[in-house]
Amino acid sequence: MKNFHFATAFIACLLLALTSHAQAPGSGGPTPGATTDVPLDGGASLLLASGVAYGLRRLRTRRSK
Repeated sequence: MKNFHFATAFIACLLLALTSHAQAPGSGGPTPGATTDVPLDGGASLLLASGVAYGLRRLRTRRSK
């Protein structure tokens, strides 16, 4: 049974290696423009506030025990 699994894995790796070929390099695409900054909107601040609230809740429950 062990030999069967080894042989199956070996054949699968062999077949995958034969079918996976690297692609030729392309033209590189267009040149990148100016970088833009990512704004921190309400979602990130809400996530941060909820993390602080959860941490405070855990501290309070741990101290009350």
